[in-house]
Amino acid sequence: MINLFKIVAFLEGISYILLLFIAVPIKYISGNPSYVKMLGMPHGLFFIGYIVLAIMLKYELGWKGKTFGIVCLLSLIPFGTFFIGKYLNK
Repeated sequence: MINLFKIVAFLEGISYILLLFIAVPIKYISGNPSYVKMLGMPHGLFFIGYIVLAIMLKYELGWKGKTFGIVCLLSLIPFGTFFIGKYLNK
């Protein structure tokens, strides 16, 4: 399950970066919200999958509250989920 979590974390990070740095600027510069609509749903699904898998891993691996909090916080920071593999290997 940890490998699935790393894959979902990577995909969530990619979708977040695309949404923040490509779709949102296009929306406000050109007034075209279609990219936000197109990337928003996949990002939302990856985010939900990330959180659900994090909860499952919390119980499976016996994470303490601090570890779980950091893992969840990494999903909110741009580029944060790209470091989840390094963090989990510690």
